[in-house]
Amino acid sequence: MKSIYLISFVMVLAGCGPKKEAVDPVAYAAEIEAWPQKRVENLKGPNGWLNVSGLYWLNDGINTFGSGDKNNIVFPKEKIPEFAGFFMLMQNTVLIDVAADVAVTSKGQPVNEKMIYHPDSARGVVLDYGSLQWFVIKRDTKYGIRLRDFKSPAIENFKGIERYPVDGQWRVDAKFEKADSTRTIPITNVLGQTTEQPSPGTLVFTINDKAYRLDALDEGGEEYFIIFGDPTNTKETYGAGRYVYVKKPDADGNTVLDFNKAYNPPCAFTEFATCPLPPKQNILDTEITAGEKNYSLH
Repeated sequence: MKSIYLISFVMVLAGCGPKKEAVDPVAYAAEIEAWPQKRVENLKGPNGWLNVSGLYWLNDGINTFGSGDKNNIVFPKEKIPEFAGFFMLMQNTVLIDVAADVAVTSKGQPVNEKMIYHPDSARGVVLDYGSLQWFVIKRDTKYGIRLRDFKSPAIENFKGIERYPVDGQWRVDAKFEKADSTRTIPITNVLGQTTEQPSPGTLVFTINDKAYRLDALDEGGEEYFIIFGDPTNTKETYGAGRYVYVKKPDADGNTVLDFNKAYNPPCAFTEFATCPLPPKQNILDTEITAGEKNYSLH
């Protein structure tokens, strides 16, 4: 059965579309077909965004939690007892005290009282009760409880993500301009918090014979992370921009920027994400009609 995504390959461009290196159509077709399938698997998987069902910011001191409305933190009804215990935020650490009749576990072991976040810990503690799972996240100076529900209706109701037809012309040759190793750029998230993030350099590429630039972020690993916006935002694509990864450049500074793999940020799938927004220099003035289109939460 032929793919619903039509793949267009233009090996010699006549001044239209982005510059693109010659590629093997069969290999590229297989690669680009596998990518959205893996994307959906990740979204629906245990660490995906479709099961994220709550984000509760902690106040200093005691924060009671459970399904009852009188708690400081109200988990989904009928998913956990009315009162399940409390979180204690104190001096940048978070502790949990679980009510005696509530069988909360971590890695299969019962939890009664436990420190679940410490700034010196490599990883925080993950806690489970029924279909619920939660852990602490830190955003700038704020600490919160991120809640997953593995029986979330969002998983069952997920119908896939609409995409632009895959077009080989959007697989763009890019040159990487390396920056000083200490360079950072300010990145603002949807909470309005701005932090300096390591930026190893800038991708330079052309679309319709016009040069464009995108600052890259380094999260470690073998790829750079790009947050970008374009005029399709709020019309056909997610209003707050999209993301794409690129392989780190070769010794000559060459890499490929494949907009067919541009994807929605987590905020397109849950209101409980804290997505970073495109820096102003990464908002392009040309439409990128490739990659994922917007996803409706309703």
